Amino acid sequence: MKAYQIVSDGGVDALSLTELDAPKPGPREVLVRVRASSINYRDLSTIENPVPRGVPFPRIPNSDGAGEVVEVGSEVTRFKSGERVCGSFFQDWIDGELTELDTQKMLGGTAEGMLAEYRVLPEHGLVRTPTYLSDIEAATLPCAALTAWNSMVESGGVTAGSTVLLLGTGGVSVIAQQLCNLLGARTVVTSSSDEKLARIRKLGAWETINYRTTPDWDRMVIDITEGRGVDHTVEVGGAGTLQKSMNATRFSGSLGIIGILTGGQVDPIAILRRSLKLRGIYVGSRRMFENMNAALEVHQLRPVVDGTYAFEDARQAYHDMRAANHFGKLVITV
Repeated sequence: MKAYQIVSDGGVDALSLTELDAPKPGPREVLVRVRASSINYRDLSTIENPVPRGVPFPRIPNSDGAGEVVEVGSEVTRFKSGERVCGSFFQDWIDGELTELDTQKMLGGTAEGMLAEYRVLPEHGLVRTPTYLSDIEAATLPCAALTAWNSMVESGGVTAGSTVLLLGTGGVSVIAQQLCNLLGARTVVTSSSDEKLARIRKLGAWETINYRTTPDWDRMVIDITEGRGVDHTVEVGGAGTLQKSMNATRFSGSLGIIGILTGGQVDPIAILRRSLKLRGIYVGSRRMFENMNAALEVHQLRPVVDGTYAFEDARQAYHDMRAANHFGKLVITV
């Protein structure tokens, strides 16, 4: 089988397209024919900086993948051949709180990833694909979509009538907008691109702000919400945006801390004065994934895929991720 491997710290262009022996499933394991693998900023960072992350060489990248079961090992009860599935980011985080032990098997990091023609995974590390989605669409769900769901639904308590702040128009923020539509929540979305803001408005955004032309965008959020602030912020920027995000969030509101895209420092006084609830969001458990998929099935939500790439062109997908011109997700077909 063909697979990409991280073999050095040479970055995207040093990825090796390798021929490997096809794997066989053992007891309670499932052989999956991978059909699509989406990429996340985390995957790009892992390829560009594998040594600080403790990634061993060689390592197959990418946490996200979707395909079909082609063979099951002995004692498998959850799946049968022919079923369509997605891999769980945390292979062993089934439910409850995230533990240190759960982080020892993260696809594309502490465990082999999904950018390969075939992968053997434990049956407990898979979920069924929503029936109406293509494999390309389903491949966007395991990381970005589940992260947004966890931030807003599992941790943030977002419900109908809530107001949510979304930063940018990357994979997490775009699917978060779609999930807010599903939940009946309204959104305020920031971006440096008027074109992308126009696209997110067509997708259902309530209000939009260009943060380049409006550097005090946190004050505008307060004005838009008539002095109150948003109920929840999906914070993907990191320290460079967190201060303004806290300013824009209502008293006793919540922030899901997801990304580290920008540098900077944070003054914690706003957390105390506004009684804010900050929670680190590290994707989600299998139970959360299954709950999200059930909601998607009911509402027939289709993730936004901005670009698809042939398997042989995978390196270009990462370069395009780095360029940050995309709106939604980038997916590699396998």
